Amino acid sequence: MSTVTRSSTSRTSLLASRPVRVGLLVLAAVVLVVLPLLLPPLGNQTLVRIGVYAVAILGLNIVMGYTGQVNLGQIFFVGLGAYVTAYGVMHDWNILLVLVAACVIPGAVGLLVALAAARLGGLAIAMVTIALPIIGVPLAKRLDEFTGGSQGVSAIFSNAPDWSGLFNDQWQYYIVLVVAAVGFALAAKLVRGKYGRAFSVVKNNESVAAAMGVSPYWTKVLAFTIASIFGGASGFLYIAAVQYTSPETLSFGHSIALLAAMVIGGAGSIAGSLIGGAYYVLVPQLTNAVDPNLTTVSQGVLLLAVLFLLPGGLVSLPRTIRRALRRRGGDHRSPTGPAPGDTPNPPARDPMTEDAPETTPTREARP
Repeated sequence: MSTVTRSSTSRTSLLASRPVRVGLLVLAAVVLVVLPLLLPPLGNQTLVRIGVYAVAILGLNIVMGYTGQVNLGQIFFVGLGAYVTAYGVMHDWNILLVLVAACVIPGAVGLLVALAAARLGGLAIAMVTIALPIIGVPLAKRLDEFTGGSQGVSAIFSNAPDWSGLFNDQWQYYIVLVVAAVGFALAAKLVRGKYGRAFSVVKNNESVAAAMGVSPYWTKVLAFTIASIFGGASGFLYIAAVQYTSPETLSFGHSIALLAAMVIGGAGSIAGSLIGGAYYVLVPQLTNAVDPNLTTVSQGVLLLAVLFLLPGGLVSLPRTIRRALRRRGGDHRSPTGPAPGDTPNPPARDPMTEDAPETTPTREARP
């Protein structure tokens, strides 16, 4: 066995151990809690927006990445959750009740859509989900009593309370962190359990799923409803971060951008949803800074590059690098015998077939 292969295997075994994983999780939690106290307002607001859209992409990943069901209308549920949140805040609802309503109402609407659309496939279900944001924009303009019409509506509930000792951007960060962390934890538990296995079977072959006693129809309904709930939660966080929403929030272009972010981050991956959220927020800023006239072209080129070089999304980059190192290690094995310390006459191995484990804001003073 080559030195490169041995070192790669030992690192993989080390990361797979439970104490190391727990230690890394604790370290990540500490960093996430302390980070907003060290960053300027612009940094915190950027992280807040990443968290907002990562939750929306997470829901989209459940229905598309894990279940293989087309959904081109996720932004509709984000906008609906934002409007429900704004309405509840303006009518002085308890903020926890507002969060529940922002999740339940989009979830109920998603359930109704899924009951009608889950039997469809391919182009038909794509057209149904495309219709959601197309209908949602004029509907939001017409229902001005609830939505504020074309002018939109503002709702402020995420300013830091006096007792917290925090600035507004820090308080908003912690709101997004708590909701997003709960959402990601629940999603990880879902896709690793029996429902996640059902999603996978339905995605791969619906006939096999039916033969195994898994209903493709009800599995798709469940996945779509869960995605709608996550969309509503993202809408709640959107109001916490932006404190304003309008019919433009439901624009179909935003839905396509969410889909592209999911693909670039990594379809069928919890971590890929977080990467997708970072892409959704950061890449437009970077491409706009390079050349505002070529922003759309630059994003399209980046999308094509990722699809060609990393079909599994950016989340698959470490796995791709490990496989390349193993290939290189296999090509440089000594033909004269094992290296010192290796087991004599090791069994033949093909490294190619081995599976690898998977406007600048100003900080406002506290009120």
